[in-house]
Amino acid sequence: MTDAVLPHELLDNGLAPEPCELLVMGCGNLLRGDDAFGPRLIRLLFEEGVPQGVRLVDGGTAGMDVAFQMQGAQRVVIVDASSTDSSPGTVFRVPGEELADLPPVSGLHTHSFRWDHALAFSRWLLGPLCPTDVTVLLVEAGDVTPGADLSAPVLAALGPVADLLRSDFFPQTAGERVVVTDDGYLHLDLEIAERYFPSGVVGALLDQGRVLLVPIRSQANGGHLLKRRNVRGDRSLLLREILQADPEPGERGVHWDMQRGALVVELTT
Repeated sequence: MTDAVLPHELLDNGLAPEPCELLVMGCGNLLRGDDAFGPRLIRLLFEEGVPQGVRLVDGGTAGMDVAFQMQGAQRVVIVDASSTDSSPGTVFRVPGEELADLPPVSGLHTHSFRWDHALAFSRWLLGPLCPTDVTVLLVEAGDVTPGADLSAPVLAALGPVADLLRSDFFPQTAGERVVVTDDGYLHLDLEIAERYFPSGVVGALLDQGRVLLVPIRSQANGGHLLKRRNVRGDRSLLLREILQADPEPGERGVHWDMQRGALVVELTT
């Protein structure tokens, strides 16, 4: 990739997006009813949290931004509203192999830029560095009246589309596990502790049946000390002290929430 030749030199102004495994771009107009589906989905995912390696972007109506945001992404999913006379809320999945024949870049105006124009422009702009794994999810709009909210069937599609992204596109991190012991401790393997908490200090927050462990720079800033529990260097945290109750013992799944900057520990099995 480093030897790829671009049609022209991209200037490095220090504002290029961070590389990521997956870019999810929500396109649409927040002020025009169902056309807001893409940006509303991005807000939902941001609030619920995404795993490390996922970058969320509200693309709004600036189609040209889609092309620039695709820099450094291994995979891309673009979400937008559609108008095909189908039932509102219908979800269409357009795989990358069907995106080969895109409209020409020449003769376009910024006000007529759609996601398909943005993809064509990105291929010209980024050349061989343009991501090749691209999927478009389109949700049929019913009402695009200025000032309107999402219609009921389009609003109902938010959850299923978010679940589709999690199951089919998000990096899978479910393999990492931690252990809650009978005496109320949370045991972290050395690899997990060093990767996420190099200072050995965390802040702990309860969040709807989960514990969020946030890295803290040093114990001088407060927080809980991850105590060394064996020669290997595995760590432990007295979870009972945080919950003010006895947690149910057993293995728990964990994942890194990039948006919140926290390791999420699922308390329920």
